[in-house]
Amino acid sequence: MKPFLRQQLARYTDRLGELEFLLSRPDIMQDMPQFLALSREHTDVAAVATRWGRYQQLESDLAGAQEMQADPEMAEMAAEEIESTSTELAQIATELQRMLLPKDPDDARNAFIEIRAGTGGDESTLFAGDLLRMYTRYCERQGWRVEIVSESGSELGGYKEVVARVEGHNVYGALKFESGGHRVQRVPVTEAQGRIHTSACTVAVLAEPDEQEAITINPADLRIDTYRASGAGGQHINKTDSAVRITHIPTGIVAECQDGRSQHSNKAQALRVLTARIHEKDRSERAARDAAQRKSLIGSGDRSDRIRTYNFPQGRLTDHRINLTLYKLLAIMDGDLGDVVQALQAFEAAEQMAALEMGLV
Repeated sequence: MKPFLRQQLARYTDRLGELEFLLSRPDIMQDMPQFLALSREHTDVAAVATRWGRYQQLESDLAGAQEMQADPEMAEMAAEEIESTSTELAQIATELQRMLLPKDPDDARNAFIEIRAGTGGDESTLFAGDLLRMYTRYCERQGWRVEIVSESGSELGGYKEVVARVEGHNVYGALKFESGGHRVQRVPVTEAQGRIHTSACTVAVLAEPDEQEAITINPADLRIDTYRASGAGGQHINKTDSAVRITHIPTGIVAECQDGRSQHSNKAQALRVLTARIHEKDRSERAARDAAQRKSLIGSGDRSDRIRTYNFPQGRLTDHRINLTLYKLLAIMDGDLGDVVQALQAFEAAEQMAALEMGLV
């Protein structure tokens, strides 16, 4: 294990002792918010310190087994001990490296997925529909719940724009790398001569903030407009101004919702989307500042970047950020995104470890 990792891990052992002392103090026990915060930190620190203690014990055992090899009568037993100990050491070393990586507090949150048709006309709107289906199928496989917040359909059945909310465990942590430009190469259904066209959509994945964060927005900074919802919905949706559009005046950020059956529910949902977009704006600005130091390839949330190409004639998906190419495009479009998500998460972990080693985290 590298010296810098050992130094980091030794700090956890020291911090654990500090936390145990603090949690035993009567004044802190009486301050419930501080006590709970320290208790949560104690749980996290203890998990790392315990594994680090086990790693150190295994190192000692390994050294003892290697000494035993010098004795011919103990050599066979020592060899078995060395093999099993080395295997466990490698496993714990990997766990400890993962534990040391900085945690994004947003990873555990629900998320909004925004898909907008770009260049390519009608074909782009159809591709937007295909992307929504891909994400919906993937979310279903994860046991997550998907609901449409707002949509602007196209004549051929796709979407000019669609926003969906995804609810479940660690949603944002899995989907955050989807933000960016998605390019498709295929023969459109509207193409009579069989020529391959290139179209594009942009995707933005936003972490859903806590409800408390929505309260921090000054109501005086909001302009709320109601209007009559369009699209399917029967007589009710045609007779009431239930759709809501909220504009955050200082930033110009807009969110709207027309999927609910009441103005109240649409307003609440639109406010959640608006808060998520403001949160993402702040997050993107922070990421841009961090990228200037670390030049991270993923996680910047820059929607203008082309991050991925879907080539249907070749059955190929290519993620340009990590040079990942998979030849199972139809399965991926049917929701089999697991390999892509895991590769992006592994790349982020490697980037974080490199930054940690350089002292930038």
